[in-house]
Amino acid sequence: MDTMRRLKRYEEFEDESGRRVRYRRLDDGGVVALDADVAESARLGEDTWVDPGARVLARARLGTACWVEPGAVIGEDAHLGAGVHVGRDAVVGRRAWLGDRTDVGARARVDHDVTLDPDTRVPDDVHVGASARRSAA
Repeated sequence: MDTMRRLKRYEEFEDESGRRVRYRRLDDGGVVALDADVAESARLGEDTWVDPGARVLARARLGTACWVEPGAVIGEDAHLGAGVHVGRDAVVGRRAWLGDRTDVGARARVDHDVTLDPDTRVPDDVHVGASARRSAA
């Protein structure tokens, strides 16, 4: 099934600067900006938003009510639990596992194979290395 068939309808919203941004709602309930890049094999939970310029790579799984801000990248085979927020220009690496309600700050980087426990907060501009296992801060 190609991506265009997964997209149901357009919706328009204003961003923080008042610019109108067009989104499409996917069959699975996710909402994706027209200029976001979401791999066909990625899965988005209901009420999950992917903002303009964000990328969700192959086989990534995003839970219900996640928010991926502009310019953020979600790596291949990454798993985001319910209610995860990934800030502007942040990177979540390949096979990273983010527990429910994790908050990754703007420009933060979570390396591949990192596991973050539920309710973890990664501050802006912080790099979480591959050997880390973080719990709520």
